[in-house]
Amino acid sequence: MLESPNKPDLTVLLASPRGFCAGVDRAIQIVEKAIAQHGAPVYVRHEIVHNRYVVEGLEEKGAIFVEELEEIPDDDRPVVFSAHGVPKSVPEEAKRRDLYYLDATCPLVSKVHIEAQRHYAKGHQILLIGHRGHPEVVGTMGQLPDGAILLVESVEDAECVEPADGKELAYITQTTLSIDDTAAIVAVLQRRFPAMQGPRKQDICYATTNRQQAVKAIAGRCDTVLVIGATNSSNSLRLVEVATQAGASSAFLVQRADDLERMALDGVATLGITAGASAPEILVDEVLDHLRRRFELTIEEVEVTREDVHFKLPSALTV
Repeated sequence: MLESPNKPDLTVLLASPRGFCAGVDRAIQIVEKAIAQHGAPVYVRHEIVHNRYVVEGLEEKGAIFVEELEEIPDDDRPVVFSAHGVPKSVPEEAKRRDLYYLDATCPLVSKVHIEAQRHYAKGHQILLIGHRGHPEVVGTMGQLPDGAILLVESVEDAECVEPADGKELAYITQTTLSIDDTAAIVAVLQRRFPAMQGPRKQDICYATTNRQQAVKAIAGRCDTVLVIGATNSSNSLRLVEVATQAGASSAFLVQRADDLERMALDGVATLGITAGASAPEILVDEVLDHLRRRFELTIEEVEVTREDVHFKLPSALTV
């Protein structure tokens, strides 16, 4: 794209925090270190995180992505489980085949798995608030026998879900949901089932919470908000929803700067930008570089909190 000699002014509000969270950073490091330690190829079950830029970068280094273990032809190569978590049947199958595996499940997702197992051990019926088919939900429901967890996707589901008679209830949630939407669902469940137990600490992760709060801080000042992330990224899709609910005139998901070629942005004086938890900062820089060719930018970073969370790598990769 040629630069315009008389570029219009555009104010960009950069939401902070944005982009990679500690769980995503850990998962990517696990794949990279596994390749460095064992050589290529290293197999990865499902996209390690929901971002094609990240996935393609790892493929170039020697990762091969599969959806199921049965697609792995060589029992002598390592396999990594994605950050979203997996059903118990997956590590059981890996052990049966004597595969060497590394679990890159985000520790905050593992926390939800542990909660589910604790409730099940107490004989509770578990309600899981989440999105059907999302890998994290599949993994969480797969921790327990069929029927132990009932999925609740919406306020409408919460109004009509029918748990088993005579069982105490507990709820858990997917970690990447909209805070406000989840609160509305929980409110309905608590009205219907006042004795229902909840998490000791909310399941929606710190990174999801912080990124949504950062978007809320800028949305009311923006004509449009761009969320950089993948179309299959739950936390990125929620950011789009949160932006419009919080006052932005419009909000769009973009995967790369190329997506902006189709966006006129006419009449936009203030543009908000954030990135989902699986989108690297290099994609934010790419979008800003694209905008600089079209506009005279004034950039303001709006920070709501600072993150200093780090998760340890598996001990097998730290020796």
